[in-house]
Amino acid sequence: MAGQGAEGWQDGWLAVARRVESPNFGLRPAGTRVSLVVLHNISLPPEEFGGAYVEDFFTNRLNPAAHPYFAEIAGVEVSAHFFVRRDGEIVQFVSADARAWHAGRSSWQGRENCNDYSIGVELEGSDCQPFTPAQYAALWSLLEAIRVAYPVVAVAGHEHIAPGRKSDPGPCFDWRSLATRFPQLALPEAVAK
Repeated sequence: MAGQGAEGWQDGWLAVARRVESPNFGLRPAGTRVSLVVLHNISLPPEEFGGAYVEDFFTNRLNPAAHPYFAEIAGVEVSAHFFVRRDGEIVQFVSADARAWHAGRSSWQGRENCNDYSIGVELEGSDCQPFTPAQYAALWSLLEAIRVAYPVVAVAGHEHIAPGRKSDPGPCFDWRSLATRFPQLALPEAVAK
């Protein structure tokens, strides 16, 4: 596991992240190297920020009676490795050495099952609202930490690995800044220009 022994990491857990363990994970296939970071957005309820609902969702504690939308997602078991809140706080749900359940049916450059070889990062947000400067600062720091500890060569959005099914992180995400800060990482063709 690449996170072993890397500064600031222990068993795939990043020291600067607040740890909230999710039961929604599995083992990566033997010999699989982490080579991709997948960016997402999430807000619960949709378009509302703050509170504990995302953490509750990723830990299977979301009360379906707390909001009408929650009844639609009741029983869904998902997770991500990291969640970056609007204020820049980083929460980690799954060891980066393990397989989080964030991508679903997916493919990157002809390779199926992105969960097997990716790290999932959820940004608190939506497709139609800009992300905050604090989130970008935290994301850049997180991507650097991941890049140093794991053999990541690319970053893609959920929209790029599951086109037609997913639309996040959405049109408000600043891919140009990511490309400028991390020129060594491959980006989806649609945003690399």
